[in-house]
Amino acid sequence: MASVNGALARALLRLFAVQGSYNYERLLGVGVGVAEEPLLRDLGDPKYRPAVARGAHFFNAHPYLIGLAVGAAARAEHDGARPDQIERLREALCGPLGSLGDRLVWAGWLPFLSGLTLAGVALGAGWIAVAVFLIVYNIGHVALRWWALKAGWTHGARVSIALHHPVLQKALALLGPAMAFAVGAALPLTAAYLSAPFDSWARVALAIVAALSFLALRLRGDRINGLRLSLALSAVALVVALIWP
Repeated sequence: MASVNGALARALLRLFAVQGSYNYERLLGVGVGVAEEPLLRDLGDPKYRPAVARGAHFFNAHPYLIGLAVGAAARAEHDGARPDQIERLREALCGPLGSLGDRLVWAGWLPFLSGLTLAGVALGAGWIAVAVFLIVYNIGHVALRWWALKAGWTHGARVSIALHHPVLQKALALLGPAMAFAVGAALPLTAAYLSAPFDSWARVALAIVAALSFLALRLRGDRINGLRLSLALSAVALVVALIWP
């Protein structure tokens, strides 16, 4: 068991760099193969090299949950699954892991904590709120990576059991409303905090610019995007600052 835990720990460390070898041919595949390699070392010849090669085939999913695929594929190799079964397992996991990770992290955990942090800064917590955000967010994301890797190794080809874990389902149900509440509360607090140094007329002008920008994106989204609009507004603000008496 100690050797397995050591291999899992090495795989976890490699998972932090899973996006480092991203390319358009295999996407995250090479990083997945590198992360899976410590779990395959005790396969021995002639299984080791083909297993490592399979691990580096095309793969794409959410980076925080990709450990489920790494652990499941490695366990399937140890359990003697056929190569075509392992390939099908990897293919079947791409979509669910990507969708689940996006909803859980990018549309839940990250904006939820970001909203709380913005509200905390606006209420006077300052850098303490930022530090708490960094600590809590990283504790959560590292714990998610470790759970995914261990769950994949535990369940192997039956990894769908882990995808339906009650804790994951409860987190998905709670994080959506919690994120909406946190961001909704943070928006007016942050707007008031950022506009405090401006005069009343400047606040009105900023509100008008924000409203016009929203309408432009809403009505002419085919020709205007957020990047172009922000660059244009930045250029206008720079010119105004240079000529303002």
